Amino acid sequence: MVSRAGFASLLGASFLLLLLRGAEPLGFSHRPMTAGDELSAAPSRYLTREERWLSQRLDHFSPTDHRQFNQRYFEFLDYHDDPTGPVFLRICGESSCDGLPNDYLAVIAKKFGAAVVTPEHRYYGKSSPFDSLTTDNLRFLSSKQALFDLAVFRQYYQEKLNSQYNRSAGFDNPWFVFGVSYSGALSAWFRLKFPHLTCGSLASSGVVLAVYNFTDFDKQVGESAGPQCKAALQEITRLVDEQLRLDSHSVKALFGADSLKNDGDFLFLLADAAATTFQYGNPDALCSPLSNAKKKGESLVETYAHFVKDYFIKKLGTTVSSYDQEYLKETTPDDSSSRLWWFQVCSEVAYFQVAPKNDSVRSAQLNTRYNLDLCKNVYGEGVYPDVFMTNLYYGGTSIAASKIVFTNGSQDPWRHASKQNSSEDSEPLNF
Repeated sequence: MVSRAGFASLLGASFLLLLLRGAEPLGFSHRPMTAGDELSAAPSRYLTREERWLSQRLDHFSPTDHRQFNQRYFEFLDYHDDPTGPVFLRICGESSCDGLPNDYLAVIAKKFGAAVVTPEHRYYGKSSPFDSLTTDNLRFLSSKQALFDLAVFRQYYQEKLNSQYNRSAGFDNPWFVFGVSYSGALSAWFRLKFPHLTCGSLASSGVVLAVYNFTDFDKQVGESAGPQCKAALQEITRLVDEQLRLDSHSVKALFGADSLKNDGDFLFLLADAAATTFQYGNPDALCSPLSNAKKKGESLVETYAHFVKDYFIKKLGTTVSSYDQEYLKETTPDDSSSRLWWFQVCSEVAYFQVAPKNDSVRSAQLNTRYNLDLCKNVYGEGVYPDVFMTNLYYGGTSIAASKIVFTNGSQDPWRHASKQNSSEDSEPLNF
């Protein structure tokens, strides 16, 4: 039987081999991932969609509040031939978790004979403690509460396996934790806070650094775009800013976003559309049509409008309403993920993607004031991100934990909130 340390080393090596063979990269968006992103809608692309449930404590930090809520999770045991084999805990992040997708993790699970389980993040999808998402009801939504949810789930499921395999209560399978984007940060933080519950973790685009003024995000968009594409995007920003002053309704209608009354919300939509192509490793979807339009003397703004509507909205399934502050204020929305994620942004991690003072790609109107006003407008007075305390609690990019694999895309703007260099004093995985 492979030791836990040896298993972590083998798993790290195996994962890197999959990357070299072209495993599909995963990304992170400032807005929550939708069902069309990581968890594709086609049932054949899931290992399972059979729902299971456990009772979870609402407030892990109160000695007197013993309220519970139902948390949804999924399990897949087809590859778990050896009862002593590993368990892969896949962390669902800032969206509804509707099943276990048949992706790179399934390949690794089959190789190692692992069970795969994934609990849904509190409040998202069907795992909400409240029907109405008022600001007061959202006070139990935080990464700290989510980490304790994971710890409780891990213990619950280990006991379930022990009962299923008729063995003593003290037995522990080796557990390895996976996460991407925000859930990548949770994966790293889980290893930090509960090292006795896991033998290692993968943090793909793990944004462990809470950032108040995240200017490096926009700078990376410009670097990833390259000189010509960056110049085209800057020209589009200048032209759109000008058209907003002259006739805001017409330019918003051109992008299919005339429902956005707030100019900042509209400009954020446009900035996110460009950033997504570099985040998900598909820059040609944006830069090629802009380059062709420039050569032919065609309108860059109209070309970009086609890209936003056809690629960002239609192909990626982005909803314009998720950028609308009036929609974010709704406490019982059809899609709650945007209101939920913005609350986490406004109360804990920030990641405010603001325009740098010089040479920015996005509009200068996307500044700190825009973000703080959004937080106040949507959630009321007193909701703001204390990034100093968040980084003090977790350590930021100086996270003091071992056996965490951080992976980041070289063009991904989010890599500047992740850990990009190995710690000199950390224990290596030896692969």
